[in-house]
Formats: sequence, C-alpha cells, structure tokens
Amino acid sequence: MKKGIFFVVSGPSGVGKGTIVSKVLKKNDNLRLSVSATTREPRTGERDGVNYFFMTESEFLRRIDNGEFLEYTQTYGIYYGTLKANVESQIAAGKDALLEIDVKGALKLINAGIEACYVFIAPKSFGVLEERLRKRGTESEEKIRTRIEVAHYELSCVEKYDYLIINDDLETACNDFNSIINSFSLLVKKQNLERYDWHK
Repeated sequence: MKKGIFFVVSGPSGVGKGTIVSKVLKKNDNLRLSVSATTREPRTGERDGVNYFFMTESEFLRRIDNGEFLEYTQTYGIYYGTLKANVESQIAAGKDALLEIDVKGALKLINAGIEACYVFIAPKSFGVLEERLRKRGTESEEKIRTRIEVAHYELSCVEKYDYLIINDDLETACNDFNSIINSFSLLVKKQNLERYDWHK
C-alpha cells in the first residue's frame, strides 16, 4: 500500500480557503482534513476530534515538551497546533491528509523540512480581498486594515510554496486544486512500484 500525501494549504484571511477546502474534500474520497489542536473553548456545535482536538493549556504545554507537534503557535493567549501522530497515522494508512493553516505555521513546516505539497491560495488583487472582508460584515474597520497588512506579508511568502491558486472564480480554483492532488499522486516517488510485475 502506498503512503498518503500531506497537503498544506494557506493564504490570507478572506481569500476563500475554507470554501475551497470544503469542496475539494467532497470531491476526493481519499482526502482527510487534518484536525488541529487548540486550547480555546469549543463553540456551539463544535465537536472534539472533528473540528479541533480541544485541550487544556497544561496538556498542550506537556505535549509541546514531549515533541508531539509538527508546529504550534500562540495567538491572543490561545494555543493552536498540528499533532504529528494525527497526520502520520493518516498517511501511513494510505489516506491523504490536508492541513489548512496560516502562513506562519506553514513556514515552520517548510523550514523544518517537513515533506508535503504546499499550496498557496491568493486573491486576484488586494482590492478584491478587501471587498471580501467587508462583505463578511463581521469585523471592525481597524481589524480589516490589520488583516490587509498581514496579507501583504503573507503574499510576500508565496515563493516558498509549491503551487499557487488564484481564487478569482471558485469553480476554477477548486478544479486547479483537484488537478494538483491528481498530479502529485502520480509522482514516481509516491507510487508503490513493487505491485507491478514489470518492476524489478
């Protein structure tokens, strides 16, 4: 059995990552969303092990000390992280793992030499991104400006990734992502050549 593939996806807030990931997951039966761990409280309707692995801060810190995270970060006093065992067990079982993560987290994985297919989702322009953030109607003007500033930094990191998808049209962006998944799975190094009688 060939091992699964680790896909890491990131991009600026408001670019539509969540929508694309949701549609791509429905299209690919072998693809599983990698569930992150967090110390924040569950929101209404969220389930442990489905939306996040919810932990106390002391448990999270203990797991950091034990080297159990591929990467982790702290934002506004709340920890978020990717458990090694969660990703590795999926891949060992032949399932592809997809991790949606912010750019800083992805760069930690890249700099640590974690083997994965790194995909960046970007807007057509800053104007489009700002318009999307405003349409959400959930954030103050100050927060929108902050997100745009962060997006400038995040977009400057795009050359660290393997693939770039411009989310100008949702269907096209999803098709592009599906093409990446298909092409990456056909790499020779990802194949179990021993199953073919012509391979010696």
